[in-house]
Amino acid sequence: MNQEAQVTSFLVADDHGLIRQAIVLLLDGIGIDYKVFQASSIHQIKDCINAHQIDIAIMDAHFPDGNSLHLIPEIKSLHPEMKILIFTGIEEDIHSLKFLNAGADGFLSKLSEESEVQKAILKIVNDGEYISPVTKIKLMSSLRTGTLINPLSLLTDREMQVAEMYAKGHGNLEIANTLNVRQNTISTVKKRIFHKLKIENIVELIDLMKNHSDFL
Repeated sequence: MNQEAQVTSFLVADDHGLIRQAIVLLLDGIGIDYKVFQASSIHQIKDCINAHQIDIAIMDAHFPDGNSLHLIPEIKSLHPEMKILIFTGIEEDIHSLKFLNAGADGFLSKLSEESEVQKAILKIVNDGEYISPVTKIKLMSSLRTGTLINPLSLLTDREMQVAEMYAKGHGNLEIANTLNVRQNTISTVKKRIFHKLKIENIVELIDLMKNHSDFL
């Protein structure tokens, strides 16, 4: 944090201006000295981070030009001291661990009450992290099973084999021919992989493989 000036520098990033304004109003009510920068896209987030010292970034999960999930590791590699709170409308119990695993310091649903949002921001300011009750339950469960450490451990050997082929750019037909199975069988395996890993597309699969497998 910027201790010398005793002013916390925030980046508020959301593609909806009303959400950004609402967060700024909440910042006004929590009794801290702060300055705030705003961004409405992944491109603007990168520009702002490059141009200013940011202590805490409060950002949505998705933007028209990209996904914060893929941006978090890049931010953390360049600015490991920066804290990131994901504030989003996507389902917390399904997606929060993905963002924490990518390097976020907190995850909060836009359905949360104003008091909870303020509490989360203050926790980030004072403690450097915020874990909601919902995410805490998921986190403890994942730590017991090891899925947060390596979510790929959820996959069977065949699912892992197929996941690696998808991540290398192979399509359904090519994978089916290589493994000598029907194409709809591969489609079924793909659905199981996505469900187990709680991902939505091949880009997210590639990111997971890069982070948790040495095949790439």
